[in-house]
This record gives sequence, structure tokens and C-alpha cells, in this order.
Amino acid sequence: MVNKQSPLPLYYQIEEHIKGLIDSGGLKPGDVLPSERELAESFNISRMTVRQAITNLVNKNLLYRKKGSGTYVSHHKFEQSLHGLTSFSEDMRSRGFEPGNKLIHFELSSPTEELVHHFSLQGEDLVYKIKRIRLANGEPMAIETSYIPVKLIPGLSQEILSKSLYQYVEEQIGIKLGHASQTIEASAATEDDAKHLQLELGEPVLFIQRETFQDDGAPFELVKSTYRGDKYKYKMNIERLR
Repeated sequence: MVNKQSPLPLYYQIEEHIKGLIDSGGLKPGDVLPSERELAESFNISRMTVRQAITNLVNKNLLYRKKGSGTYVSHHKFEQSLHGLTSFSEDMRSRGFEPGNKLIHFELSSPTEELVHHFSLQGEDLVYKIKRIRLANGEPMAIETSYIPVKLIPGLSQEILSKSLYQYVEEQIGIKLGHASQTIEASAATEDDAKHLQLELGEPVLFIQRETFQDDGAPFELVKSTYRGDKYKYKMNIERLR
């Protein structure tokens, strides 16, 4: 499987062999690779050469290491552009995946001081607190907790939340969404994250907070989400300032 007479470096040949197995489905996301020793014996090459090939594939995000466990095939990462306001459902459908939701918690509650300030709420105003697992083809991608003033969507139900909320409010309620402000931070999976997103405690995740506004600038929603770090990445185009 490697040609020692080839001008191509041995580590590169090993890389291409492993990449070929991944592309053909011989190695699937989450599969563990044989140990460096086993690969070295299989190809009759040094462990140092195998280690270089694997390190290169880790750096390209095709493989990832778990301390004390081994090296695994990475999962496909969904790339989300930072330009344009879309819902999770719209984003997944545009990629050819079937979006889904698993509702964990849904209640009407008194707003915290943060929410009173954000939404400019008065006296007896209540907010919806909605906690959902966001799915793509049945696979958990994120935990999302949303806060929306009840007065904006009277009668919000679990049935409505099973579909695209943005589509519902724009088409049925007549609320037009204009823009959002979003922050992204690196974080580590908590026990709750690990439970719902099928992760190990402490694995890398993306913590994202989004403030969504209506066309007229009035606040519509505050969302706090935890996305799987092995499943999601964000992309943005940056122009040179002059």
C-alpha cells in the first residue's frame, strides 16, 4: 500500500491512504484508527513516519485525538456563514439536511433583570423560555435556550415550536425580522451539554448568544446556544480596510 521507491514521501502516502478510506466510507466518523504501532507494522515503516501522517491529518481536522483513548475519524462540520440572518431550520434545509427539534423545556416565566433591560419590559410582562435540542437528520447539533416576550406571540405552542419559529412569526404573525447581533465563544461541555449532545464532559463546544431584532429595530428574541465543536464551524469574509 506504500511504495518506498516513489518520490512521494512515505508520510504523504499514508495520509492519502487514510484519506481514501475516509472518502470511500471504509472509515466512518467516530471510527477509531489502529494504533501507531499497528499501522507501522502494517506498512513496514517507522512509527515516526506514521505519527507525522496522523498529525498532518489532525491538523487538517480529518482526524482528532482523545487523550488515553486513541485517534478517531472526525465528524463532518457544518459551515455557517456569519453573513445573513437565517433560522436553524432554514440553514439545515439549504444544506440538504432535515432539521428537527426536541423540546426539553417550555414555560411562561417572569423575566430576569437582563431580559427586562433587553426587551424593555414593563410590570407584569412575561417571557417564553424555550429550551430545545436542535437536530440535523436526527443527530443532535446544539442546545438552544430562547427568550421571547409573550406579548409578541400570544398563544405560542409546542406544536408551533416543532417547526421553524422564524417562518411562523413572519408568515402567520406578520413580524418581520431584520437583523441580529451574535457573539461566539469557545467553551467546554458541561454535564448537561454532554448528556444532550452525546459528548464527553469537557469536550470543546461553541457558546453562541444571538440577539434578534425586528425590521423596526425592536428586540424580538434572545438566544443562548451551545453547539458541538466537532460538528459546527463559522465562516466569514473579511475585506481589507482602507
